Amino acid sequence: MPKIILVEPEIPQNTGNIARLTAANQIPLVLLGKLGFSLDDKRVKRAGLDYWPYVNWHHDPDTMTYLKSCNRNNLFFLSTHSTTPYTNAAFTDESMLVLGGESKGLPPHIHEQFKERFITIPMASPHIRSLNLSNATAIVLYEILRQTKHPL
Repeated sequence: MPKIILVEPEIPQNTGNIARLTAANQIPLVLLGKLGFSLDDKRVKRAGLDYWPYVNWHHDPDTMTYLKSCNRNNLFFLSTHSTTPYTNAAFTDESMLVLGGESKGLPPHIHEQFKERFITIPMASPHIRSLNLSNATAIVLYEILRQTKHPL
């Protein structure tokens, strides 16, 4: 089954929205590294509403050990620094979508180690730096579900 992986998320409301998205689609959520908030934060809980009992999630503080333990071919890193549209990716049931924190994105060492695994969401306006993290997650997750014919 696909997974959503957030590396050092900073905004609790985005993580709460993504948690709700993963719960709605029965997709595991992995939080990696140092979080920019406490998981007890009321803003995380408010964004996730009363769906937290249905979120299949875990937190691993060691980002690189976790990523290196994954099958590299299953990892897809979403970044504005890529030129490969997410619609060109061939997703499988084992795909893992990895997103970085809201203000910094994914760290340079991850870009270096996994550069061929990066995808982006194309945007028409050169004036917009990026999309909201939870919106970007939803866009690509539903493409993964469409390609894998995940029961919706």
